[in-house]
Amino acid sequence: MALRLALCLCVYLLFTQAAEGSLDDFDCVEIYKQPAFQHPLLKNHKIQETFSSYEDLERSDNYEKNDQCPKGTVPILRQRNGSESFHLNTPEHRGQHFATIETLLDDSIYRGAEAEISVHSLNLQGSEYSKSEIWLENGFSGQLNSIQAGWAVHPRLYGDSVTRFTLYWTGDGYVKTGCYNTDCPGFVVLSRNPRIGNQFSGSSVYGKTSFYFTLHIFQDRSSGNWGLKLDNEIIGYWPKELFTELNKGASLVRYGGNTFMNTDEMSPPMGNGEFPVADFLKTAHFKYVYIIDSNYKRAYVEDKKLRKYADNYQCFRVTYWGLSRSDGVSFSFGGPGGRCSY
Repeated sequence: MALRLALCLCVYLLFTQAAEGSLDDFDCVEIYKQPAFQHPLLKNHKIQETFSSYEDLERSDNYEKNDQCPKGTVPILRQRNGSESFHLNTPEHRGQHFATIETLLDDSIYRGAEAEISVHSLNLQGSEYSKSEIWLENGFSGQLNSIQAGWAVHPRLYGDSVTRFTLYWTGDGYVKTGCYNTDCPGFVVLSRNPRIGNQFSGSSVYGKTSFYFTLHIFQDRSSGNWGLKLDNEIIGYWPKELFTELNKGASLVRYGGNTFMNTDEMSPPMGNGEFPVADFLKTAHFKYVYIIDSNYKRAYVEDKKLRKYADNYQCFRVTYWGLSRSDGVSFSFGGPGGRCSY
């Protein structure tokens, strides 16, 4: 009888380990046991499975090939020692630099944004990082709600200098809430494929090839939740309960690059480390840049509703190309960084 119980226990443990196994640096966890449901406002949250206008859940091929998590589980990246949950991501914070285009604060409301974003490799170290992403925001100061997604090279967060798909959010202007990826309760993962925090399967090669991914962030019309679609797959969403201001839609959409320096003297490179040029094989860029308007319709941003912003022309620049037949609305950005004055 004891042997029989031992065999049963062994089979149970093997099954449990298979269901909760890992995919490289990811753990497969039961979908309702993922970090999001540790948030006090999400204790009784029911997972949203379908989204208006964005129901295509096909798998994308722009990422390292990994097995899917078993049905009923989702991949969660293991948090590394020394990774940071909070950061200040505003132009006022010393050490931050930006080269972006953004919508004007003119009382317009946006229900999302979309773009094709070029992917680049950079060699960074220490606490510095370099990102290329989309921001959607509403609110001011301590009430700022912000969701962000794109690629990042972030050694402190990931423990390496690899370009990875990265998320961030805050519900109170970076004061007490918010984190990267799923390092704190909030973002609900839907995809069984390892996406959040995973490295891309390729990178642009200067003068030869451009490597892209397509990113959509959108507010679902029926639920008010903010969905995240990567290429052809909805990988998850930010529940509306996390926010006070973004529930009304976004008042600002921003696209482009952001860096943080290791010291007061030297800033890391942005984009591909080169100043923007017209040749997309030689510059970091966004193309097919869209907004989702207040009526939940995809549209190109009007030139008169955009502004360019680069806080240090010596180190980083942004060039807006406008609308073209081949690339839609597009812009280039980036720079070598270095000794940037304030």
